[in-house]
Formats: sequence, structure tokens, C-alpha cells
Amino acid sequence: MNPNKTKNFCGRTSRREFITDVAGGFASLALTGMLANDGFFTSNAEAAKFVNPLAPKPPMLPGKAKSVIFLFMYGGPSHVDTFDYKPKLYPLDGKTIPVKTFGRGGKKSEGRVVGPKWNFKQYGQSGKYVSDLFPNLATCVDDMAFIHSMTADSPIHGSAMLMMNSGSLLSGKPSMGSWVNYGLGSMNNNLPGYVVMLDKTGGPISGAKNWSSGYMPASFQGTVFRSQGDPILNLKNVQGMSPAQQRTLLDTLNHMNEGHLKSRFDNSNLAARIASYELAYNMQATAPEAIDLDTEPEYIKNLYGMDHDRTEDFGRKCLLARRLVERGVRFIQIYSGGAHNDDNWDAHGDLKKNHDYHAGNTDKPIAGLIKDLKQRGLLDETLIIWGGEFGRQPTAEYAKGTGRDHNSYGFTMWMAGGGIKGGTAVGETDELGSMAVKDRFHVKHLHATVLNQMGLDPNSLTYFYGGLDQSLVGVEGADPIYQILA
Repeated sequence: MNPNKTKNFCGRTSRREFITDVAGGFASLALTGMLANDGFFTSNAEAAKFVNPLAPKPPMLPGKAKSVIFLFMYGGPSHVDTFDYKPKLYPLDGKTIPVKTFGRGGKKSEGRVVGPKWNFKQYGQSGKYVSDLFPNLATCVDDMAFIHSMTADSPIHGSAMLMMNSGSLLSGKPSMGSWVNYGLGSMNNNLPGYVVMLDKTGGPISGAKNWSSGYMPASFQGTVFRSQGDPILNLKNVQGMSPAQQRTLLDTLNHMNEGHLKSRFDNSNLAARIASYELAYNMQATAPEAIDLDTEPEYIKNLYGMDHDRTEDFGRKCLLARRLVERGVRFIQIYSGGAHNDDNWDAHGDLKKNHDYHAGNTDKPIAGLIKDLKQRGLLDETLIIWGGEFGRQPTAEYAKGTGRDHNSYGFTMWMAGGGIKGGTAVGETDELGSMAVKDRFHVKHLHATVLNQMGLDPNSLTYFYGGLDQSLVGVEGADPIYQILA
């Protein structure tokens, strides 16, 4: 344990523990000056050593990426119909065979096989097999690394979502975006360090728990952005209030809050609220400019599929993600799929209809994002993640229909950019795709890979809470997936 944590500071908590609680993301710059001016430190330099949002949390690694874009396919896309080619499934279509599965329908020892509904072809110099669902992404396989042996602990949406986002089946833990911003801080103090964009049909199950900062200060939580109109609701001035009047009001409010904070040294929520007012004031000018896609040339918009109604919405979000990366936003998460089964990748009934729809909405925009980042020299410093909370079984859940049940025993995710070795694949599921059998990787290994590529040691990046040094990868730790690192 850090010995400084045992020292009382003004009878309540240690000075360093107070700084740890409030030194988060965009909150930190304002606090640096405040603490130095009020005598907590002897100079701004000393204060900045502890609360500068760009100050690394040791030990640091040579990071390859500066930002993360997590493309979350909510509902669980079928790996055996997308990127995990299983030719032996085709002739088994409709046959009942012995196979162990565990999904929404419980544990079973046999099931009716649903053969793949799309053909696979080889692409790129790597010869990677990709289904006809993704004709545009197929042209990018030499920039992508496929993890075919992902595993998770739950085949139920709510808990599996929390695990993929926060490393835990239980709510209340900081999400991955919060950990990245805690470890690295903000590169732009006029925009949030962690942005979330939801599907047009609504958010996923459990909602904000998936981008919560958990036990960390509130300044590390994700900020929901809209891709059209006002980026953040209630951000505009009250009608009739001038910028000068708003600045006076905000200064008065901050002065009162700072006075209140001085007698409550362990109130990180109040410190985060002070910083959030300043951030909101700065965002009034910055956020609208960031989402102003009218400045983008038509050929760039078309690259993202914004020239077609079907791909316009997700394409707009992918283009906005690129603009946010250019402006220093650390972590961006884009959801494909809303709260209702008909609106997400959860294909229990008609697999063909479901995956045709969602893949068709996202294929061109995601390929456009990869190509645009690459042509701008940004792909090497931007880590892209694609996947859902789990995969699908090779067998049907119901007596009739072509749908598949949930599968957390083995599924596929891919990564690109950010120091990832393109044109590679690691791990295998069995010949039916029912479970990972070679180089099995848990969700925590994915998290460790993300932190590693961002220059953070996944086993040393901790936050002291509840008497323990908590971490994203858990107390047992985890190594990155070294096979896919360049």
C-alpha cells in the first residue's frame, strides 16, 4: 500500500489521496491553478506534477495509439456468418447433432444446426475468408487482426455488456474509456475525453452503466454525443443571456463551489461538477464545430456512405469519430443496435433478415473509417475495435427458424490500427464454431491489449478503492494478445 495513504490531511484523508480523487481528465487543468493559488502546492509546476491531465501514470509503456474507436455491435453478431469460416457447417444445416452449448436457452448437449446463410471468399494478401455480408470491409483485411477465440463469462446481454465494457459482470465498475482517460488524461480541454454515440433506435440494455466511471470521479464517465443537431442537449445558453453574463454567473458559482470544496476534501463529485461547468462553457463553441460535417468534401462523405439513406446515420457517426480523434478525444464508442431485439444483432429468429440489415448499415461506413484514417496518416495512432458482447451458436434456440442462441464460449472480434499487425488472425474455434479450442482469450486479454497499445501497463494501472488497488483486468491480471501486435 502507498504509505502516503495512511497520512491524515486536515483530519480527513491524505493530501495525495485527495489529489488522486479529483485529478481526472478535463477537471485537472482548472484544479492545477486552483490548488497552487490556494496554497496546497508551492507552485503551478508542483501542482501540475500531480494533476496535469497529460501527466502519465507510471509505469508507462511505449504506446502506439493515442485514441480508441470501439465499434460495438450490440446483440452479438454471429462469428460463423461473418469472419469465422466453417465449411463443415453448410452440409449439416437442419440436422440435430451432439454439441455442448450454453446460451439464453440454458445448457444443452445437442441442437439443430443452422448452416451459414452467406458464402465466404478470400481477400487481400493475407487470404482472409470474409462472408458476403461485408464486401467493403473485406477490402481492408490486410489492415485488420482477427481474434477468433474470444471468450466471456456470461451469455446474457446485460452482464455480458458490462463485462465487455468494464471487465466485470456487475455494475459499478469504471468502463474501459474511463480507465484510458484516467491513465492518460485529456488531450483537448474543450471536449470530453470519452464520447459515446448511440444507435438511432436507442441505447443498449443497462444504458449508462456501460459508459459509467464507476468508483472513479464523475469527470471520467462517457459523454453521449448526438451526430446531428446539438451535440449535447441543454448545452446552449438560456435565451437572452449573453456570453459575458454567463461567464460572470459561472465565475460566481465556481467561487462558491470552491469555497464549499475546501471544507470537504474527499468530495470528488463536487470537484467534478466544478470542472464540468467549465467544460460545458468551453464546449459551447467547440462541440458544434466538431460535429459540423458541412466542411467535409462530398467525396469524403461518400466514402463513409453518407450518400445513401441506409448508411448515412452510421456513416455520419464514423466520420464524426474521425473528427473527434483529430481533436484529441481519447476514447469514442459507437453503438450499432438499440434496446429492442428487432433493432440489434440479437438474431434468435430470422438470422438472414437480421444480419443483412445490420451489416448493410455498417459495412461501408466502417471500411470508410479505416481507409480515411489510413490516408490521413492517423490509422497508426488510432486503435479500432469491432465486436459485440458475445457471438452466436452453430445451433438454433427454437424448434423452427434460422436464428442462433447466444455464445460466450467462443466468438470473433477484430482490431485495426494503433500498432496492431494487419493481415493476421489468432485463435480458433472448433469445426462448428461452438467454442474456442486454440489460444483461448478472455475479454480481459482484449482490455489488456487496448491499454498496452495506449502506453499503459494493464497490470499496474490501478485505482485505490474499497481498500484495494482496483484494475480493469482484475486482481489476477492479464497479458496483451501479443500475437497481433506489430
